[in-house]
Amino acid sequence: MDRLSTLLSQFGVRANLFHSGKLCGVASYDGADQRGHIHLLQAGSVTLRGPDGHDLLLTRPSLIFLPRPSRHQLIPDEPEGARLLCASMEFDGGVDNPLSASLPDLLVLSLDELPLLADTLRWLFGEAAAEHCGREAMLDRLFELLIILLLRHLLDHQALSTGMMAGLADSRLVRSLVQMHNVPHRAWSVAELARESNMSRAAYAAHFRSVIGQTPADYLLSWRISLAQKRLREGRPIALIADEVGYESPSALARAFRRKTGSSPRDWMKSLT
Repeated sequence: MDRLSTLLSQFGVRANLFHSGKLCGVASYDGADQRGHIHLLQAGSVTLRGPDGHDLLLTRPSLIFLPRPSRHQLIPDEPEGARLLCASMEFDGGVDNPLSASLPDLLVLSLDELPLLADTLRWLFGEAAAEHCGREAMLDRLFELLIILLLRHLLDHQALSTGMMAGLADSRLVRSLVQMHNVPHRAWSVAELARESNMSRAAYAAHFRSVIGQTPADYLLSWRISLAQKRLREGRPIALIADEVGYESPSALARAFRRKTGSSPRDWMKSLT
């Protein structure tokens, strides 16, 4: 059972390297580009001023992960300075897609705590130091691989306490979540989902809400509407979208869409322009 592949096939990640080398002066990000960021402190020390305005001094090689657009600063220590690789990133489906929405605003991890990422980090740092043709394209792909490995690390270590990613790390909920992700058009009942998890209906519903923060029905609605929003962005006809995500007609999808977002699919698309 693959907990991540369906998510990433629907809401894949794209990364773009924009800095490699010594950081000269304060680097400020205001979130206006509507992209998240991943920074790798390779050597030296730097102060991270996070989205909450608090400062964190980093003196060990570290990964700084901000999956959504957010205001932050990197302030190099002088005279030692800091050597960093920095990339912007975005998930398909917009800033509110369910994968990025399930992640914390900020995650800071020492690289020596990430053995699963070690080989990719060595490859990435080696590629950054060389001048091979295709270097930037290679680094973009390596950053994308690094993000997928980071998601795998978070699941394997049950690093998140609530939300979708916490549910996918929960041995009692993961199977039912994967089924909803893989077969969103099915009219899943709570009893059917509970059977997938080998739990009673009442125990399943209570545990689901405590971990995910939503009822199973609300979660399924959110997942379907997220898929519909992605397909609308891609220009798919709403009649086809309705069938793919489990609604018998475009009008039924429109009612569910309005219930979830507060606007019709047409008005929601207009708001993006």
